[in-house]
Amino acid sequence: MKNRGERIRRVGLVGNVGKPDCARVVTAAARLIRQAGRRVATDAATERLLHGSAEVYPDAAALARNVDLLLVCGGDGTMLRTAREIAGLATPMLGINIGGLGFLTAVSSRQLPDALQRVWSGRFTFESRTLLEAEASHAGRRFRCRALNDVVISHGSESRLIDLDVTINGDPVTCYRGDGLVISSPTGSTAYSLAAGGAIVLPTAEVLALTPICPHTLSNRPLILNHSARIEVKVLTQRPAAVLSADGEPVTELVAGDRVRIRRSRHTVRLMHLTGSSFFEALRSKLHWRGTTL
Repeated sequence: MKNRGERIRRVGLVGNVGKPDCARVVTAAARLIRQAGRRVATDAATERLLHGSAEVYPDAAALARNVDLLLVCGGDGTMLRTAREIAGLATPMLGINIGGLGFLTAVSSRQLPDALQRVWSGRFTFESRTLLEAEASHAGRRFRCRALNDVVISHGSESRLIDLDVTINGDPVTCYRGDGLVISSPTGSTAYSLAAGGAIVLPTAEVLALTPICPHTLSNRPLILNHSARIEVKVLTQRPAAVLSADGEPVTELVAGDRVRIRRSRHTVRLMHLTGSSFFEALRSKLHWRGTTL
């Protein structure tokens, strides 16, 4: 009987073409995939790095529909963008890190040959990750967005406090005054939420997190919510205008009276994890956790 790795016959490559090392990593990945008897495909942007030597699809979503695995070469930003584009598709992603910290990119570019050998031999698992959905109204227009990490409402270019009134499942919570709010998925707990003082959450936990950014009232603490929670944020401040962003990408400006509704998306994305790796290992290595001896 075939192992799971032998069923991976077509591999898609998505790269951050703006990174200087991306061409080298993508080219090496394509060579290793072909040497293993698999076929290589790319999106249109990444294909330019391979000079026409792969099957080409117009975007990451079309690519994901036609391959068994996506290798995403870049940093966490590249993984976040790709996750939003392929949301709801079953094709798993494996992140190859050529960026910085890299919580979502599970494999460093130096480990690429060994990582692919483990893939071909079936030494991996899949993990489903929650996405967030946000809907906002501003100036008579409706905006919708998805995020793998977080939805953030923050002050814009003016560094002044903003007032945000929050209800959860229709129940009033409080009015937060500060630099803004981070609403994060479990995956996003190690991103902006962590920097703002939020808790680290296991990526598979069925929760959402609400973390105030520099709250003016010190008793305003982060909240961990059930993953079915429906969060509504109303902007109260006249000036400055607030900004809604998803995974760091601006969505729209917000002014007094505008509302944002955030909830868990019905769509998920699948990440591939190589056998022997773990979230706690990532915390130890990437956050440099060390024990102490007194």
